Amino acid sequence: MYLFSACLAGQPVRYDGKSYHHQLIQSLIQQQSAICACPEMLGGLACPRAPAEISGGTAQDVLAGTAQVIDRDGRNVTQAFIDGAYRTLELAQKHQVHTAVLKENSPSCGANYIYDGSFSGQKNAGMGIAAALLRQHGIKVISEQEFFEIADNL
Repeated sequence: MYLFSACLAGQPVRYDGKSYHHQLIQSLIQQQSAICACPEMLGGLACPRAPAEISGGTAQDVLAGTAQVIDRDGRNVTQAFIDGAYRTLELAQKHQVHTAVLKENSPSCGANYIYDGSFSGQKNAGMGIAAALLRQHGIKVISEQEFFEIADNL
């Protein structure tokens, strides 16, 4: 079973209210081979919402309580990101997800890269909070780019 970021599955849940449409992802969900979730919405954030970035550390630091998630308006939204990550983990465990395909660059879902916390568009190697939590619990986490590279073999 796969878990996809809901924005990759056509749900308009991105911070800006937009989404992406990928037919393969839609097909896997229709075949009940995949589920989707938006950690930020599961954490109680609205849509649309101000963009947010991890500040003062890594996703692991956020989970440990030593870094924060701050939105562009300066609001601390850390707890919503943590809550959403844990709700996503619960869904993944309930549905026996083996691989999570998450939206790269997101402070929740980034599998390999996230924005650097300066709201300048610069990225650093690192994971989003939900991605880190899923990986800590033994779930394989990949980006949508990595998924589409292997998709021909599905």
